[in-house]
Amino acid sequence: MRKKIKSWMSHITGVLTQPKRFFTKIVADGNLEESMLRAFLYGLLGGVLVLILRLIGGASITVGAIFTAVVIVPVLAVTLLFVMGGLMMLVSEITGGERDWEIAIKGLASIFFIYPVILVLNALAFNCVSMWIISLAVDIYLLFLFYNISLYCMRGKRNNVIAVIAIIALFMATVYATDYRIGWFMIKNTGATLACLL
Repeated sequence: MRKKIKSWMSHITGVLTQPKRFFTKIVADGNLEESMLRAFLYGLLGGVLVLILRLIGGASITVGAIFTAVVIVPVLAVTLLFVMGGLMMLVSEITGGERDWEIAIKGLASIFFIYPVILVLNALAFNCVSMWIISLAVDIYLLFLFYNISLYCMRGKRNNVIAVIAIIALFMATVYATDYRIGWFMIKNTGATLACLL
């Protein structure tokens, strides 16, 4: 157990402090199950943490809330992994990188430790200002990770990767600058988003 925890902490530290070194080591080895399990477990952790936060905040326990926390959120995490894998393959095709689905999935799964962190941060937003700050900070950091995966894991050409990331950043800026941000915020935290409409 101690060895597992040490490996887990080393993994997170590698992604956070040395993304280039970490992502260049990812190779296809035929083991997609581990990536799917990792996404599921992080989704489960995130769902349970959000449920606990809501209980601390005074929310009542319902069967629906428990089902969402232990089933829906983890399944959504795995679904998100594969959806993002498809997007990563498209970006890799555009940037001249790897065409290997497994590498894309393994690269994305390696950053899924941030999934429960995002869920908790979104749940902690309590008004419009906090929703803006948390959402912007999370989206910018995710864009940074996406850049690193595209460049070092999928081995895309740097200039092409920068161009694609710039386009995605421009799209994100457009969303934040228009009323579409309300829909984006609603997905993250309905209560805090409603404060933006008052």
